[in-house]
Amino acid sequence: MQGISFKDITPLLGDADALQYAVDRMHEHCEPLRPDVIVSVEARGFLLAAPMAYSMGKPLVPVRKQGKLPYQKFSASYDLEYGTDTLQIHRDAISNGQRALIVDDLLATGGTVSATAELVRECGGIIAGYAFLIELAFLDGRNNLSGADIISLITYDS
Repeated sequence: MQGISFKDITPLLGDADALQYAVDRMHEHCEPLRPDVIVSVEARGFLLAAPMAYSMGKPLVPVRKQGKLPYQKFSASYDLEYGTDTLQIHRDAISNGQRALIVDDLLATGGTVSATAELVRECGGIIAGYAFLIELAFLDGRNNLSGADIISLITYDS
């Protein structure tokens, strides 16, 4: 799509050493945030959040597109660079006061992760921080996130 910057993480996923390095660095940077749960957005975010949850010994909370979760859920709609979408979380996924680390592969405009943070708060959770493999800083997505640390391993300024 014209005007949209895509970053392909499949070469990283295809290199076991690089993937392990990335997950280990994300874990290392996020450990001081003391999360109780790891929250991630469908689908590429799961690829990083699941091994982080495993390595940190924390539960994984999936946030999915509308209609994919089978139980009682909260919903949040948001704008994308190319349209709108709705995310959902199980109502009982996060206990009141639990610290949630939101993990995704990419921070662009911040719409997806802002909606995810809204869902975490609706469950009664507290945002411990945000972790991304890649940040597209020129899209100013971090300006849509507040009140918690933002960790990005790779930043593109243009």
